[in-house]
Amino acid sequence: MIPDIKTILYASDLGDGSKRAFYMAAKEAFRHNANMIFLNVVEPVSTSTATLLEGYLNPQAIVGMRSQGFENLKALMESRIDDFCLRELSDRESLANHPVARIEEGPAAETIIQVADELDADLIVMGTRTRTHSMLGRFFIGSTAQSVMQLSNRPVMIVPIEH
Repeated sequence: MIPDIKTILYASDLGDGSKRAFYMAAKEAFRHNANMIFLNVVEPVSTSTATLLEGYLNPQAIVGMRSQGFENLKALMESRIDDFCLRELSDRESLANHPVARIEEGPAAETIIQVADELDADLIVMGTRTRTHSMLGRFFIGSTAQSVMQLSNRPVMIVPIEH
């Protein structure tokens, strides 16, 4: 039996080259009439960085900067979603549900899997860059994508993205 794809989790680092992976996720969402969640995972600040910041800024300023940063990230994600829908779907039927932007904080691979489990996602879509152009380098994919593939019990679509 072929499983239904109802929910697609698209995980992105928001890099400039990630558009191709976003388009693949949206194409699958359109094809399967599925919901799409656009996830960006923010790595936690290291202890040394937090200590350094606390030496220069008061705790309220740090909280304000963090909150503003998250708002800016979400606005960027929503802008990419709106741009895609305007340019690519204006002449055809729209997605069943407008993609949802979501930001989480934590280790990237573990957080992607946790969110996929929470959403009961049927497919995880991610882009990856190869780190080198050597023959050996082409056999390896990004560490986050590789970890998600190894740790997830859900299907994962890996899309090569531009450097």
